[in-house]
Amino acid sequence: MAKPIIGIIGNYHLINEEYPVHAGGRMNSEAVAEICGAVPVIVPTDPELVSVTDLMEACDGFLFTGGRPNVHPEEYGEDPTEAHGAFDRARDRVALPLIRACIEIGQPFLGVCRGFQEVNVAMGGTLHPEIRDLPGRLNHRMPPDGTIEEKFALRHEVRFTEGGPFERLMGSSVVQTNTLHGQGIKTAGERIVIDGVAPDGTPEAIYIKDAPGFSLSVQWHPEYRAAHDPVSRPLFEAFGEAASAWRAGERPVLLKSA
Repeated sequence: MAKPIIGIIGNYHLINEEYPVHAGGRMNSEAVAEICGAVPVIVPTDPELVSVTDLMEACDGFLFTGGRPNVHPEEYGEDPTEAHGAFDRARDRVALPLIRACIEIGQPFLGVCRGFQEVNVAMGGTLHPEIRDLPGRLNHRMPPDGTIEEKFALRHEVRFTEGGPFERLMGSSVVQTNTLHGQGIKTAGERIVIDGVAPDGTPEAIYIKDAPGFSLSVQWHPEYRAAHDPVSRPLFEAFGEAASAWRAGERPVLLKSA
């Protein structure tokens, strides 16, 4: 059987401040290729170029990546402020409906950082524009200086719900993760289950209640050295298995209400 195809949600970017591209970090592609055992394909997230239907027909799963631009607050009923940072409205218009469509039919996806936040917003949730400004919260942002290794270093623990899917997947109720985000969940969307939190209470791991397919998302960046990290590897392995099953034609049984 051919390898599954995993669409990696790309970010709009300017090379040399003048040449527009849709880009994805190499470490995302490495995790998809090496651990998921899938073909990584960067998705140009612009509704003028792609449709949700076409993407779902072309791919067996989706990795909703991190990115410097944030989800526009209009998507969750709030006005933009300077604290909300930069935006990518074209990505919003592809990613949010794509998430909802995947949940409906059980097509697998994994949300990471901004992708984690997109999943919450897609289900009607809201976001804090700046976690570090909240009383009692840690600074979850990427350190401004240092090497890549220092920026992606393990910085805090995440505690999972006992008996939940993340604890079962990781084989532990407490793990160590990196942290490179400014925003975070304020109110959880419909069917969003917060299954892991940082020591300051910031949501770090979620899944969709009663979702027919793989629907895990994390606020940290598991793609960094994923093949060597005991937390990252099982996450991408499980995602790859779900995409392979989808590729093989295995579909969840959708129960219709009477």
